[in-house]
Amino acid sequence: MKINPQIYREYDIRGVVDKDLTPEIVRQLGKGFGTHMVRLGKKSLAVGRDGRLSSKAFSEALIDGLISTGCDVVNIGVCPTPVYYFSVFHLDRDGGVMVTGSHNPPEFNGFKVSVGKTTIFGEEIQKLGRLIEKGEFSTGQGKLSTAEIIRPYQDYIKTNIHIEKKLKVVIDAGNGTGGVVAGPLLKDLGCEVEELYCEIDGRFPNHFPDPTVPENLKALTDRVLKTKADVGIGYDGDADRIGVVDDQGKIIWGDQLMILFSREILKQQKGATFVAEVKCSQNLFSDIEKHGGRAIMWRTGHSLIKEKMKVEKAALGGEMSG
Repeated sequence: MKINPQIYREYDIRGVVDKDLTPEIVRQLGKGFGTHMVRLGKKSLAVGRDGRLSSKAFSEALIDGLISTGCDVVNIGVCPTPVYYFSVFHLDRDGGVMVTGSHNPPEFNGFKVSVGKTTIFGEEIQKLGRLIEKGEFSTGQGKLSTAEIIRPYQDYIKTNIHIEKKLKVVIDAGNGTGGVVAGPLLKDLGCEVEELYCEIDGRFPNHFPDPTVPENLKALTDRVLKTKADVGIGYDGDADRIGVVDDQGKIIWGDQLMILFSREILKQQKGATFVAEVKCSQNLFSDIEKHGGRAIMWRTGHSLIKEKMKVEKAALGGEMSG
């Protein structure tokens, strides 16, 4: 089976549905990744998915491929990508795959792949592509189970976060998976919540699911101003990107958010280290150092940022994409 090599990107595997990606191709991806994990002696995996129209079929095909190599899979179902990452830790998995097209148009879908507790990128993704192209897969009979992960995720957040002031918050999930978690969680934390487009719809009928584009924050901004809310939060398709507007309807960009977060962290952790991408303004790095922190400028890409955070034992890392 010929697979378009262009689907193997820097940070994920991604392509156009029915052109680059079909259930049979996805099954091959599952066999390839499963073989890789079996060879590493890491066979317990988690699989989650977003709400795109193709994600359920792709998730089933992926799991079928993984199990055929001898991997044991826990299917956590529809969830935001951050909840999938949480599941790898909470369920003590050896790795896993999130089926998601993230912030891309509806015709796309893709896969974020974890080995251990780390999302693979760069050459590791290319190596996986070469293994799949070779087609020499392990065989076995793995086990399939399911787990409910959203409630444990919400409980973890509620245990670790306390909001002192009751806030009025508008959330725009953009018909992605963020609405499954954000609204109920913020209410549990004591916030008054206004919800926009929180019903999952893989066609994304209201606006493009990328909150880093100002045009996609217009409905959120209008609702914040209309309801006199304290803050508005917009999510991308799998809720691993956010866009934030303040009570005046002004966008607070990713590096500005990091300034606010780093100041608060430095009150509690003197001299803490922070990692931010090269696209962030110099104001961020200067502000961190001014408040006694250590600021590291690093390459763009969530996988690269997280890897650097591990190495440097950073308290926080971030990108302009939120």
